[in-house]
Amino acid sequence: MNLAELGYVAGWRLVRALPRPVVAAAFRLGADRAHRKGGGGTARLRANLRRVVGPDLPEAELDALVRRGLRSYARYWMEAFRLPALSRRQILAGFRLDGQEKLAADVAAGRGAVVALPHAGNWDAAGAWVAAAGWPITTVAERLKSEGVYERFLAFRQSLGMEILPTHGGERPAFDVLVDRLRAGAVVPLLADRDLSARGVEVEFFGGRTRMPAGPALLALRTGAPLYVASLWYEPNAACASLEGPLELPDPDSGPLDQRVRTLTQRIADGLAAGIARHPEDWHMLQRMWLDQRTATDGGTAAQPSAATWTS
Repeated sequence: MNLAELGYVAGWRLVRALPRPVVAAAFRLGADRAHRKGGGGTARLRANLRRVVGPDLPEAELDALVRRGLRSYARYWMEAFRLPALSRRQILAGFRLDGQEKLAADVAAGRGAVVALPHAGNWDAAGAWVAAAGWPITTVAERLKSEGVYERFLAFRQSLGMEILPTHGGERPAFDVLVDRLRAGAVVPLLADRDLSARGVEVEFFGGRTRMPAGPALLALRTGAPLYVASLWYEPNAACASLEGPLELPDPDSGPLDQRVRTLTQRIADGLAAGIARHPEDWHMLQRMWLDQRTATDGGTAAQPSAATWTS
């Protein structure tokens, strides 16, 4: 077991054992320390949030936003570590989904649903809530460099009731399995605001060009399943989300598949941007986002483990 894995194991055990107010205060202090230190991840978050809020926001207000953003990110980790210790009742009470009746109808009708998510709020709590509601849920997790850490995250999310597929190395291609799950009526949430493969679809996002994964659009076009864009944020006593959609799918006669995927992925990008603009402090994007962010001054950090992603 390497140091990273030991750290996650200790975190899961210690954070679950201590009272929530004590743990929350400790994580908040850690976030404030990261803000004062101003390392690579903080610099990257600052650059990304500047894109979101635009050039006119004063630096002092941007600095306060970055501090809130780091506190929100720390809260995500604190709550993720504590999730396995919560009862079904506590999971249902700790998360609120505006538009849940849409997913309920999709599951009941057996058509399933694709949900495009941002790295915001608490996506693990969202997945746990869907499972606790009794709905089938399948998603994809990126393989981390540390296989031990990856296996522990896999077991963590499986313990919450989610079916997790690896991005590669599974018995069948993840895309094919997701198609089957959608046709069986499952909810398929996929983090969609950052492409990890360098083969994503180029879109406009907050006035710049970036790449986003094609998976959500491809799945919706292949299966006809409704496609939603989620906004996620925090309130003092709950993690929250709302659904936009279902998005209109391009007509098959409107062009070839790759063109329809680009059109639909841009619609996803627009929906994600609208939600992030409403709650910028809860967007946990500490990585390079835009294609013109290529210098060391943009900051940098290791990729954060994700609840779900799609890489092609």
